[in-house]
Parts: sequence; C-alpha cells; structure tokens
Amino acid sequence: MRASRLRPPQRRATPVMPSETPPMSQTTAAAAPFGLAGDDGERRRALFQETAAQRLQRIALGTAWALKPPRSRSLPGLARLWLVDVVDPADGLPDPDRTVNPFGTCGIVHDPGVETLLAGYREGLFPFAHFGPLKWVSPAERCILVLDELHIAKRLRRQMRQGRYTVTFDRDFEGVITSCAGRREGRWHLTWITPRIMRLYGDMFDAGHVHSFEVWNEAGALVGGGYGVAVGGAFFTESQFSHEANTSKIGFTVLHWHLAQWGFRLDDGKWPTPTILDMGFRSVPRAEFRARVAEAAALPGKPGRWTVETDLKTVAAWQPGGEDAKGKKEPAND
Repeated sequence: MRASRLRPPQRRATPVMPSETPPMSQTTAAAAPFGLAGDDGERRRALFQETAAQRLQRIALGTAWALKPPRSRSLPGLARLWLVDVVDPADGLPDPDRTVNPFGTCGIVHDPGVETLLAGYREGLFPFAHFGPLKWVSPAERCILVLDELHIAKRLRRQMRQGRYTVTFDRDFEGVITSCAGRREGRWHLTWITPRIMRLYGDMFDAGHVHSFEVWNEAGALVGGGYGVAVGGAFFTESQFSHEANTSKIGFTVLHWHLAQWGFRLDDGKWPTPTILDMGFRSVPRAEFRARVAEAAALPGKPGRWTVETDLKTVAAWQPGGEDAKGKKEPAND
C-alpha cells in the first residue's frame, strides 16, 4: 500500500519590493561583486554551474560517501523507494514519519518549486542529494535552537566588541551560497549544495523566503556567512562558512538576536555539529520537532528582505532569555 501523501497548499509567494533591498556602501560594493544590482540571471548562470570533471568527481565522492558503513545500510530502502517511484510516481509530499532508511529518506522531490519546498519545510522535510533525484529527508531527531537558549561564549562577545567586522543580511546571497559549497581545507570536496540546489534556493531568495547573513572584515572581504529558510516564525539554517576564526559564529549570533526580536521561535540546524552544539542547539525527536515547527510556522514571521537593525556591541551584551529576548528591543549603540 502506498504511503499517504500530504499535498502542498497553494500559496502565493511574498513579493520582494525594490525598496526593501539594503543599499550597498562603496566598500561593500567593491568587495561583493555578486550584489543585487545587475543581471541576476546571467550572474547566477555563471556562478551556479560546474564543469563535467567537477560533476564526475561529485558523483564519485557521493557514491563513496553512501557506500561507507554505516550509511550503506540506507541503500536498500533508497533503492526500493526509487523503484516504487519509477513504477508509480506519487504527487504531493510524503509522510515525514514513514522513512525508508536510517538516514530519514521518505520520498522523491517531484516538483522542486518555491511553494513545494515551503510546504515541505512546514511538514519538517528538507531536500537533499549529492546526485540523482532530490530526496525528501526527515531525520528521526533534529538539532534545534530555542532562541532564549542561545549560548554566547565570552571569547565571542569580546571578538564582537572589537569592531573588526561588519554583519549584513541579504546583501550577497550568491557569494554566501557559493562559499558554503566551496572546498574545506583538509577535506574531500563533496557538497550537497549542487548547482541545482543553488538555483532552487536562489528562487526562494528572490521570493523573500531564503535569507543570508554576511560577515565582512575591515578590508571589505566576505569572510563568513550562512543562509537559511524562513517559514513564519521558524528558521531553518542550511549552511555556514568561515574564512576567518569565528566569523560564522559572529554572523549567526547577530542573526539570532534579530530572530528573537522579530518573534521567531526556533532555528533548525538539522544534524548536530560541534559549532551549533557549542551555541546551545539540542536534539529533539521528530514528533516534538514537527509540533514546534507547526506552532512557529503559523506566526507572521518577517517577510521580504532583511536588514541588520543593531550593532555588534549591542549583540555582544545580549543575554538570551532575558528581557531583551522577550520582545523588548535594545537600542543600537551610537
């Protein structure tokens, strides 16, 4: 018997008005060649692509990744899912509780458009694939941050007070996502942020549902950042990168300050990593995660382009869980 399907609701994407685009300073404009001005289509086509050799390498490394125990235990279920889908492809979203392997795969993404992806996130799903068709994934546990549980290390607070960095939102999405997909020192270059994923999340960025945070050093170079999906009052972090020590944590902390002020309830980090565990993320069972997302997604959230509304000294002084995390906004320092 086929698993029951959840059909995505038909919603109209929130338009992004030109007036919501943050102006770029001369320093930032020089450092961020992938800014919002110019021919977005041509720029993205040039950025969001790979050579035939790069594609072959990704397929080879992705195959090796999948065959390595214990991940290889996921392959029989994935093969069955693929065969069933070839014979009788299903419309709509899969049931997030009916996974076919330990990884959490539960379906094939047939219509990877903005509304389908948003509907998937509302159900606790996200798309994933190193190669081949995009799959819907719903892990048994999710690593989340309840915003008033954020931990800001003393060393990070000191670094933010030094004034060596500037943080922006939605200023250079293309630069951020390509950096997130870039090589990591000392590691094989395997990423799930493929050109197809870049284009999909680029469409969601244009619709005002994906947001980036950027960290710039004193020379105007992009040295840290990340991006994620906003659905109502829930944020779903997709990826981060750092080219200088702690820069992604600086941007991440500024992001969470704003999410708290804007009434967001949680940030989903998907799987636990040392970086997010150090900042207060914790794993919860799928059922609890889906209940939290359903509650948060019903909130109004923050549509359109985002801009930074405070400075690093204010964020460095923030005590999550205190009065300023309950809707009382601190004034920005002069």
